[in-house]
Amino acid sequence: MNKMLTLADPSLLDIPVAGHAEPFVDLAAYPDWAVDLSRCQISSRSPHFLKARRAVAERLRDAARRLPDGLRFYVKEAYRPLARQQRSYDEHLARLRSLRPELDEAALLREASLYVAPPAVAPHPTGAALDVTLTDASGAELDMGCPFNADSEASGGACYTDSPAISESARANRRILIRAMRDAGFVNYPSEWWHWSYGDRYWAAVSGAPAALYAAVDEKQLETI
Repeated sequence: MNKMLTLADPSLLDIPVAGHAEPFVDLAAYPDWAVDLSRCQISSRSPHFLKARRAVAERLRDAARRLPDGLRFYVKEAYRPLARQQRSYDEHLARLRSLRPELDEAALLREASLYVAPPAVAPHPTGAALDVTLTDASGAELDMGCPFNADSEASGGACYTDSPAISESARANRRILIRAMRDAGFVNYPSEWWHWSYGDRYWAAVSGAPAALYAAVDEKQLETI
């Protein structure tokens, strides 16, 4: 099995960022999917948490058309302020330091990046990333093998996209999600089945693009959208 490329890999910092000035759009304004306005499973309280780059939204529309009849995407989070990303990363790193004292610093940073991206390469602050799951025709979330946002410790590793430790029905649901998102041009972060991106440094590394499309954006720049 190939070693997983993590967001802690220093090679990601070598990928140039084109810095496309592409506008953000509000995903809550689209009829093609549902959005989770409760924010009960995310830490961000930014009013812009459902905004994404326009090309990301268009690709999600493409992915939505690829879903079987009766299924819809349920978007949990898109944009995340860089300050919130930094806090989440620092908090998770501190938690891991207490839980895994046997890890050296390099291993600790790699482990932390499996669940929270280092701010320098984080996709969410660029508007390139989406956290999504699936619902049925009644709006009920499908069984995906573990809850959205459950880390490896909480899920027993079931958060990994290709985890064998999930039921066959959950595996089938993940296959539907994976096929639709990949066919629309998104890449997945393998330790989080729900996390997909287009245009960030991780996407560039996985897809072979010569540069990332989008740089991180300050939250204040989104206030007029």
